[in-house]
Amino acid sequence: MNKTELINQIAESANITKIDADRVLLGMLEAITDSLQKGENVSLIGFGTFSTSKRAARAGRNPQSGKAIEIPAKTVVKFKVGKKLGDEVNNG
Repeated sequence: MNKTELINQIAESANITKIDADRVLLGMLEAITDSLQKGENVSLIGFGTFSTSKRAARAGRNPQSGKAIEIPAKTVVKFKVGKKLGDEVNNG
């Protein structure tokens, strides 16, 4: 499913226009992004939890040349599936 298909499904499920569904989706994604940038977790009960984690700098190798490279530290986003979503995906 891509963004357009998701917007169409939201509009149909919520009985709203596609323009309003697009605004809702963009607003939700912006809110999640803003919270993660602040270091806050975003928990959607039954769906899952978005969180961030620090990944330390480390040494690596370029697979083409075999030359050693330094991989910089960064913050990564994690998602832990909620029980209800996991159950629904596994049980159809």
